[in-house]
Amino acid sequence: MAKDHLKPLSFYIHIPYCIRRCGYCDFNTYTPSELKDGEASVAKVSQGYVDAAIIEINQAFDFLHGKEQVRPIETIFFGGGTPTLLPAPDLARILDELREKFGFAEDIEITTEANPDSVSAVDLKNLRVAGINRVSFGMQSAKTHVLATLDRTHNPARVSEVVNEAIEAGFEHVSLDLIYGVPGESIDDWKESVNAALALPIDHLSAYALIVEEGTKLGAQVRRGDVVMPPDDETADKYLLVDELATKAGMDWYEVSNWSLTGGEARHNIAYWHSNDWWGIGAGAHSHVQGVRWWNVKHPTTYISKLTSGESPMLENEVLTPEQLRFEEILLRIRLSSGLPLAFFTEAELGILNSYLAQGHLNEKAWQTGELKLTITGRLLADQIVRALNR
Repeated sequence: MAKDHLKPLSFYIHIPYCIRRCGYCDFNTYTPSELKDGEASVAKVSQGYVDAAIIEINQAFDFLHGKEQVRPIETIFFGGGTPTLLPAPDLARILDELREKFGFAEDIEITTEANPDSVSAVDLKNLRVAGINRVSFGMQSAKTHVLATLDRTHNPARVSEVVNEAIEAGFEHVSLDLIYGVPGESIDDWKESVNAALALPIDHLSAYALIVEEGTKLGAQVRRGDVVMPPDDETADKYLLVDELATKAGMDWYEVSNWSLTGGEARHNIAYWHSNDWWGIGAGAHSHVQGVRWWNVKHPTTYISKLTSGESPMLENEVLTPEQLRFEEILLRIRLSSGLPLAFFTEAELGILNSYLAQGHLNEKAWQTGELKLTITGRLLADQIVRALNR
């Protein structure tokens, strides 16, 4: 396949370690007590994990180089887990291998997630020297009781400190994540959290409604009735509030849960929403390349063992049909402010969408110019609209 016909290439690096598991989290991550070697496990196995990740990078290169002219990488994202539990030199080793094998686009975006209490000012400087130019901190809330419900360990005051430390370290882009719809969180609590985030020198804000997942501590608490989730109307009001406050702060929404200053958009996530190609490195990481989706074995010990034995870490794969690819594009792109052309939809689908247009959930001006774009109420119903189209 000719290089100029290929989609941009991204890499996601999964670091599956946390010091403590948050009560709402069902991500593929492991605490020291969950790893067989006990308290020293994260430090003990991280070197072996990085070695395994580098082997997988070489497998990715061999696979892609056999099919195409190698593309330079446009974006890289270290997620988890808590990526910053690994020392900056370990993350730098991964970046060096990616650079050597694939090359980097001139304007590459390299992001790491971090908890406010998982990095020091020195750590941030080392991460910046390693080549990471964007950092996303899990703030979640400015209220101590909300953080306690979520089992977050940082002090709210640490958020301001760490954002300013990131700016001083030279990070080009700084983002904060918030969670709303938490049991016991009032509208005033939420407003205080959003305003606290927007008062800081950030260029990106994410706000996600809390989802109660089966198998989590929070899920068990809700099932027993120990905590009560807020009504949907209250959660919707909190979404409307964050949009109002972010807009007043000069940010634009570009995806249902994301706002940014001009140029501050998360390019890695945009690559996902545009169904570009990405390779996921690490235990449990998912990949999507040229219409094929696959995912790795979940446990880091198994992941390391397979790679050091010369095997692929892939657990399963799925070749997407044209119909699946088309629906996935609708599912993802409908969430973007850029929307979708109406020509993308069938007559039957346009009939369904017309009902949402009549209810004010789609932008009428955009519709008249042949585009589907959500209004703010449409954003609240994005998942419902997609389900209606998929019946």
